[in-house]
Amino acid sequence: MSQYVTDTTQLRCDKGSIPTPIIVTSQSFICIEGKLQATEEDKQPNVNIKPFGVCSITKSLCNPAPIKWDNTSVFEIDDKKELLDCSTCKCSIGGKIIVVRSNQNFVKE
Repeated sequence: MSQYVTDTTQLRCDKGSIPTPIIVTSQSFICIEGKLQATEEDKQPNVNIKPFGVCSITKSLCNPAPIKWDNTSVFEIDDKKELLDCSTCKCSIGGKIIVVRSNQNFVKE
């Protein structure tokens, strides 16, 4: 079962050298475990998506250029689709950004 992405969830680019957390700014009222839930609009470079270290394509420091989140939820927050742990985002430089792991903690009953 897919999990929702929340603020500070770790992202990784397949062309970058380090992971980085997503910073949610697309909405300010839906939280999971006290963290804002991410949407497809959380894709601004250096705001929502920070550099991933050194880019293997340019051989220099990453300058993220996210295009569009794919594999999003069918549900929306303020007309913006929710991000899931299976969501991916293409970078115009040539990389693919993925969710490393969701920050949600589930307790088995």
